[in-house]
Amino acid sequence: MALSNNDIFKKLRVALKLRDDDIVHICSLVDFKVTKSEIGAIFRSEDHPKYMECGDQFLRNFLNGLVIYKRGPMPKKESKDVKKKS
Repeated sequence: MALSNNDIFKKLRVALKLRDDDIVHICSLVDFKVTKSEIGAIFRSEDHPKYMECGDQFLRNFLNGLVIYKRGPMPKKESKDVKKKS
């Protein structure tokens, strides 16, 4: 049996000890707007009437934000305007 996106998201939340506020902040790091009610709907059981499936885009944006949250933003690259000496 394969894990759903909801299962993966739940396991990451528990393993990293993240609260709803943390998840909202992590998603905001990649300009992905999410509300606490949407997060609550994702973490509900599948038979609950307000259950929401965690889509690929949601999980992808969360994971990209998590990289920034844990590692920090990528350093800016040097410009290649430096001339070579002949």
